[in-house]
Amino acid sequence: MDMPTNLSLEQEFKLQLLKEQVRGLTQEQAQEYLLEVLRQNMVKDNMFKYLLKKSA
Repeated sequence: MDMPTNLSLEQEFKLQLLKEQVRGLTQEQAQEYLLEVLRQNMVKDNMFKYLLKKSA
């Protein structure tokens, strides 16, 4: 199965908005933001793994 790697138009738009918001952050705020995004991504990965394990 081919995994889609491109962003949708809506995702591209959201990314552009986030890019503009991040530019106004201090370095400390940007680091905190990055760490929170990474944490949330890890939680999402854990949820996918759990759901895949449950469906098998």
